[in-house]
Amino acid sequence: MAPRCWRWWHWSAWPRTRPPPAGSTPSSRRLLSAQEQPPQICVVGSGPAGFYTAQHLLKHHAQARVDIYEKQLVPFGLVRFGVAPDHPEVKNVTHTFTQTARSDRCAFHGNVVVGRDVTVPELREAYHAVVLSYGAEDHRALGIPGEELPGVFSARAFVGWYNGLPENRELAPDLSCDTAMILGHGNVALDVARILLTPPEQLEELREMVQLPGTRPMLDPADFLGLQDRLKEMPRPRKRLTELLLRTATEKPEREEAARRAEASRAWGLRFLRSPQQVLPSPDGQRVAGIRLAVTRLEGVGETAWAVPTGDTEDLPCGLVLSSVGYKSRPIDPSVPFDPKLGVIPNTEGRVVDVPGLYCSGWVKRGPTGVIATTMTDSFLTSQALLQDLEAGLLPAGPRPGHAAIEALLSSRGVRPISFSDWEKLDATEVSRGQRTGKPREKLLDPQEMLRLLGR
Repeated sequence: MAPRCWRWWHWSAWPRTRPPPAGSTPSSRRLLSAQEQPPQICVVGSGPAGFYTAQHLLKHHAQARVDIYEKQLVPFGLVRFGVAPDHPEVKNVTHTFTQTARSDRCAFHGNVVVGRDVTVPELREAYHAVVLSYGAEDHRALGIPGEELPGVFSARAFVGWYNGLPENRELAPDLSCDTAMILGHGNVALDVARILLTPPEQLEELREMVQLPGTRPMLDPADFLGLQDRLKEMPRPRKRLTELLLRTATEKPEREEAARRAEASRAWGLRFLRSPQQVLPSPDGQRVAGIRLAVTRLEGVGETAWAVPTGDTEDLPCGLVLSSVGYKSRPIDPSVPFDPKLGVIPNTEGRVVDVPGLYCSGWVKRGPTGVIATTMTDSFLTSQALLQDLEAGLLPAGPRPGHAAIEALLSSRGVRPISFSDWEKLDATEVSRGQRTGKPREKLLDPQEMLRLLGR
């Protein structure tokens, strides 16, 4: 049984280059001659940033060899574990990634935790260049009393739970309550709200929801006062969204739509200018029973406006709290610079500051912002910087052993990596199990079961 009423609250060019000639560029041929072997490049992380980085490197250097290391047993990162199940078209990018992984100059090595099984200095010793593309594995805490109560979860963990991330498979959120609070108004918050509102039988069809059946909006027209006058200043995507919200909040629905809303068993709403102060416990203190919000107001104008407390508070009952105020990256190795405040690796155009030959791409480079297309462009730019350094002779010129050296290290430490062909066997099992129940796939959740299926 899903909650009947869901609400969430807001807490407050790519450089042009000439196309390369057929085959390798003259500079890459000169470097290859000096090294007497292809450049060996390592990418850490097999999500969109990792695969797009590898794809660009392989496309623009005809001899480069790329090894992709991943801590999970399976590839594709947030495409597999973060994209909502009713957005299957977004997951289609895995077809492109699969073609990259099948290249005879690329290899996937899953079940390898960089920073534990092998260190970044060891990778740097084995490869001409190392690119860190391991994403944002943590969430930003609210930092308020009661955050530790049962029934309070990060949206990151909740998304991992419904998307089959092994580390979140035992999350077990109680969805029998009447009301859930989602703190945040970003893409992840909206995904979570949509998934909670959507009946299971429609999720099983995995179709895009143009309108959520059985739901009604609860929007306060006062929250949208003055926005009509600002529409012309907004970028097109934001303008379309704001117009939709304005119509929903301020216009009287037609008779058919009004009847549909009257029969709806679930409701959703957006509230603005609220900041969480405390998660309120149940009388026995055993779980969440509500949340206290500070009422805020805006000072300043336009994009530079900021929210300040008014001194008023508002207590709202709820049985589930999902915090969606941002992801953040973690430091991966003591040898790698890390900015804990921004949650990124300090870099200049993808070049890690003060560590020659070390690069970064994706969220660990710029922070957890943007969509998959943003990460693609970002990763291509990092790859371009690496290739420029390679051409300029700024990377090691001597031969490097690449994966051969890392394979020996991992073997001596009892680590058995998962290959891409191993993943394809697991993939076939998931698809086969899904077909039995009329679904595209039934994800494997238990790493030990995955290893048993591979005969480990």
